[in-house]
Amino acid sequence: MSNPTVAQKGPHVIELEKGKLYAWCACGRSTNQPHCDGSHMGTLFTPEPFVADESKTGHLCGCKHTGTPPFCDGTHKKLD
Repeated sequence: MSNPTVAQKGPHVIELEKGKLYAWCACGRSTNQPHCDGSHMGTLFTPEPFVADESKTGHLCGCKHTGTPPFCDGTHKKLD
C-alpha cells in the first residue's frame, strides 16, 4: 500500500457538531481538507466516517499518518 499524501504537518482545527456525520480524508488528496471530496478514487484509500459524540473543537489529522484516525496524535512531529 502506498503512503498517503501529507496535506499539512499539523492538525486541522474545526468545530464539530454533536450527532453530525463527517468523512475524514485519509488519502491527503482532497481539496476540501480535512473532509473527503472523493479524490481517493482509484487508490487503496477510503475516507474515515465518524459521528461527533459532542459539539467541540476537533483536531483532525492533517499528515494522514495518525494512529488514531481521524484525530491528530502528534505523528506529524516525527515526519521528515
